[in-house]
Amino acid sequence: MKIVFGQGLSIFITLLSLAALLLYALWGWPNEDAWWSLLEVKYAEVPFGAWIIITLAIISFSFSLNTLQKVRDQEKKIDTSLRPLLAAETFVPAKKKYSYSKRLHVTTTQLEQLIMTQRKTLQRITNEKAEAQDKVIQERIVQERQRLARELHDSVSQQLFAASMLLSTMVEIEEAQHEKAPKTLLQTEKIVQQAQLEMRALLLHLRPAALHDKTLKEGLEELLMELQEKVFFTIRYRLEDVHLSKGAEDHLFRIAQETLSNTLRHAKATEVDILFVERDNLAIFRVQDNGVGFEQVDSKNGSYGLQSVQERAVEIGAICKIVSVPSQGTIVEVKLPIEKKSIETIQLEKGERENDSNFISG
Repeated sequence: MKIVFGQGLSIFITLLSLAALLLYALWGWPNEDAWWSLLEVKYAEVPFGAWIIITLAIISFSFSLNTLQKVRDQEKKIDTSLRPLLAAETFVPAKKKYSYSKRLHVTTTQLEQLIMTQRKTLQRITNEKAEAQDKVIQERIVQERQRLARELHDSVSQQLFAASMLLSTMVEIEEAQHEKAPKTLLQTEKIVQQAQLEMRALLLHLRPAALHDKTLKEGLEELLMELQEKVFFTIRYRLEDVHLSKGAEDHLFRIAQETLSNTLRHAKATEVDILFVERDNLAIFRVQDNGVGFEQVDSKNGSYGLQSVQERAVEIGAICKIVSVPSQGTIVEVKLPIEKKSIETIQLEKGERENDSNFISG
């Protein structure tokens, strides 16, 4: 209201000054003959001069109110136009006719585009920053796992191995001297051997899950050859080259690690068979042992802890099947569908690489 009064008063003074200048141009300098008639002539008992002042006041304040209303209408239209930006809505350039000035319309449109561009840039920077932080965290986790694995292997694992060898020697001496070793000594040897298996299972679990530049077949071969040198049971395996995506290979390698780790810790097996082949557009990975097995009802809460294996299989679109019979062993089988198109593409790329190498050598 103060704005209306101040603006109206300014307009009123301006109009009154113009009216005075007009009368001065018509009648000259104020005198009793010409200017006095403004007070003598009356309409509705009100002097003509007062009517002039009232009319100018009404015109001034009406113009002020009208101007203020137009300004507020323009502000409302601009606010309506920019409001979607506050609601994070996608900006779409308006095709309808603008109801305010063309220059203001162009300015607001450019402002909207600028804000939306900056918003997308900030979102992209935020996403990239989050991804970079996740990558750094994952790298640190892998480094820490590797460090723990090295320290456990160089300290605790070696000490357990030395204790196992010492106990085995003591058992042999006792059996040679007394034909039978003490029961407590045999139990201690068994506990140490079980601790060795637990340690090897832990070291296996701490191995990096990523294959890096190796194929799944190469990674499994290296893993199984290393295990054969450290475990007391027989490991047989049959591995084929199966073309899979990087993510699927890493998940299957992790499934192999966790399955073999569970076998080491709980199965008490003497034989383990590992199979990785391709049949009927399916990548089949299977681990079978002749251990103690478990009841299928208790598979989720049992000592094998294979629920994570099933979850990893689901993540890559595979089917995981676990069959276990007490005192007979356990089979863990994962079947992953392979798209025919991806196989043809891989074969085509392989043929192109061979052609390129032949061309270069020729």
